[in-house]
Amino acid sequence: MKRGGIGLGLLVGLIIVLFIIIGAGWYISGVNRVVRMEEAVKGAWSQVEAVLQRRVDLIPNLVSTVKGYAAHEKGLFTEITRLRSQWAKATTKKEKIAAARGLEGTISRLLLVAENYPTLRASENFLALQSQLEGTENRIAVQRMRYNQTARDFNAYIRTVFGSFFAKRRSLVSLPYFEAEKKATAVPEVEF
Repeated sequence: MKRGGIGLGLLVGLIIVLFIIIGAGWYISGVNRVVRMEEAVKGAWSQVEAVLQRRVDLIPNLVSTVKGYAAHEKGLFTEITRLRSQWAKATTKKEKIAAARGLEGTISRLLLVAENYPTLRASENFLALQSQLEGTENRIAVQRMRYNQTARDFNAYIRTVFGSFFAKRRSLVSLPYFEAEKKATAVPEVEF
């Protein structure tokens, strides 16, 4: 009888150890998954920041070129300078998103101003800068889309039963999307 009891106790012990190993593996895997997803979102956001910074770096060259042709557009140039400064001071994703949105509208107005100056449009410097800025805007759109996709996947996962369990263990919360402003659908007006 003792011999059967030890065998049964050993079997129960092995089953318990197996459950502990499986549970620990599940827990570690879940925590690692939520961390990998958060890092993917951070990486996507870094790419957004990189192309937004490229835009911010290109703007002074574009402004300098346009400024020579449109000296009376001082308010527009002041606004661009203010928004670039706002971008540089932004520390959170929400602040950077707001600064980037402001720059988009102002850049649109700047390009509309440029259309009203035929000699400016013909300038090689302006054309090269405009082309670079358009390319940058396309990159921004692509990187925003990638960021929003990874943020969506992360946000959806941490709302699931197991995802929320693991996200709480790491103190992770849902992340903001990079969305267009409601007034972005309106055509910008340029007055002289």
